[in-house]
Amino acid sequence: MNQEKVTELEKKISNDYSNIAGMVVLKDGKTLYENYFNECTATSRIHVYSVTKSIISILIGIAMDRGYIKSINQKVLDFFPDYTIKRREKTIQNVTLKNLMTMTAPYKYKVAPYIKYFTSDDWVNFSLDLLGGKGQIGNFRYTPLIGPDILSGILVKATGQSVLDFATENLFLPLGITAPSNVIFHNKEEQLAFNKAKNISGWVVDQTGVNAAGWGLTLSPMDMAKIGQLYLDGGMWNGKQIVSTTWIDESTMEHSRWEKLNLPYGYLWWVGNDKEHYYAAMGDGGNTIYGNTKNKMVVSIASLFVPKVKDRIEFIKEYIEPIFENCE
Repeated sequence: MNQEKVTELEKKISNDYSNIAGMVVLKDGKTLYENYFNECTATSRIHVYSVTKSIISILIGIAMDRGYIKSINQKVLDFFPDYTIKRREKTIQNVTLKNLMTMTAPYKYKVAPYIKYFTSDDWVNFSLDLLGGKGQIGNFRYTPLIGPDILSGILVKATGQSVLDFATENLFLPLGITAPSNVIFHNKEEQLAFNKAKNISGWVVDQTGVNAAGWGLTLSPMDMAKIGQLYLDGGMWNGKQIVSTTWIDESTMEHSRWEKLNLPYGYLWWVGNDKEHYYAAMGDGGNTIYGNTKNKMVVSIASLFVPKVKDRIEFIKEYIEPIFENCE
């Protein structure tokens, strides 16, 4: 490893990516680089925003492997038999689990009603009430917060456990990730403090105790790297199959595409095009889990939130991979 290039990289981080809290680079499962910034340490846990979605994707895969969920093509309402469908609603009945996973489900809102969402007691039911409408099933529509919580509701209904308990038993503990605690906000100030915290172990829940699916999870950079390595290793960890290779292959292939930005999408994972060999969990502020199946490299970046950050995939490809891809 060229120390001079590493020094240049860290100058680049300081100048252009100054909100990075920590970064880990793995190659062939070995740690080549681990460093922390902004007064953060190896024990710091950061709110990773939409990286949470990719963790939910893994949990859905594990639930399918265990037989809790029969098919990715199951209708969403199969899991909510007591849900009361709104009058004149004719779309929600045909929305599938796969539509939720690939961001191809329609919703009734044009502008996301975030204040109503955050102040509602039941985020799953709130999202179900907005699912469907006059939109076309199958068209890509990325929904950052309002919608993914339905997947948490599905996990609870299918497994009979809370999302956190299921994740702790089947993912966090096997990977040596310290299970977070449930976090509930009583006011806006508590939520803002959580978003800015540099070391808080938590997973946000609504008033009913259901964990958020589109945001709200805290992880350390090494926790994130472990998730990336798990996928690179086909779901194996210390000789144990945590999630099936079949699910990993399916969830990291293109199923839909954000045409506006020409970004392929899997099952709650961003994926490379035909000539690229990566999958990525991406969260607001630049939180990233990146795995390259060709050069067997994992890069995890935990970041403190700032708006409109520079593209992390471009950063990884241009500045990080060239330094470490030939290291042993």
